[in-house]
Amino acid sequence: MLVQTPTTRPFAVVTGASSGIGLELAKQFAAGGYDVLVAAEDEAVHDVPAQLAGTVTAEVLRTDLSTREGVEELWRVATAGGRAVDAVALHAGVGVSGTFVDTDLEDELQMVRLNVDAVVRLAKHATRHMVGRGEGRMLFTSSLAARVPAPHQAVYGASKAFVQSFAQALRQEVEGAGVVVTTFLPGPTDTEFFDRAGAQDTAMGQTSLKDDPAKVAKQAFAALQKGRDHVVTGSLATKVQGAVANLLPNKLTAKGQGKLAEPGSGD
Repeated sequence: MLVQTPTTRPFAVVTGASSGIGLELAKQFAAGGYDVLVAAEDEAVHDVPAQLAGTVTAEVLRTDLSTREGVEELWRVATAGGRAVDAVALHAGVGVSGTFVDTDLEDELQMVRLNVDAVVRLAKHATRHMVGRGEGRMLFTSSLAARVPAPHQAVYGASKAFVQSFAQALRQEVEGAGVVVTTFLPGPTDTEFFDRAGAQDTAMGQTSLKDDPAKVAKQAFAALQKGRDHVVTGSLATKVQGAVANLLPNKLTAKGQGKLAEPGSGD
């Protein structure tokens, strides 16, 4: 862990920040004048401070947030010395791709621990901290998969639907306490997600139309700063997909989503 001298700038915690959208979120917070604590489970998180612009203070914590101990360690570091946490980006998450009858149960339970359990644990700390202070901002990473049934990503889609519902309910609870809660819903994005999820051979994984993670993060950060409830991030095409998903029946959207995520569909 790298710890630097605290400053009077606002302070943000960003999880899952070693690459992809999480790294770009850390860059957005830094560019916005926040000191940051970036957390992830892989070694690459130590390379993040060198990629942040400006003169902000950057701290690094390598920890496994799928465990209770990892979340507790993160919060201890974040609030060490009575430090105030002004913003939290709850981004860390993984995917598991494949037909449910074939996928590994332990892989999916591990995903639930990170995508759901860790989010609830960290949000509990952040909510109590921010409500107690009368101010703060929380940014939750959901997904377009939260809006439609997700065949071949069934548990992943359900985990993101949980995040979306949870965050929007939490927003209403803390609305009068000076705390902002925003969710963002990215579509397919040019990150390591598909490789890690085992979805390289799907039509979704093979498409050349993935969104730029920097653009996604910029739109998400802007929505948080504006206090928006939620935002579908990425290209115009992604935003249209998000709007259409609200209009079509689940049976139809599930069929279309299933074709894109079916193993081997990208061959």
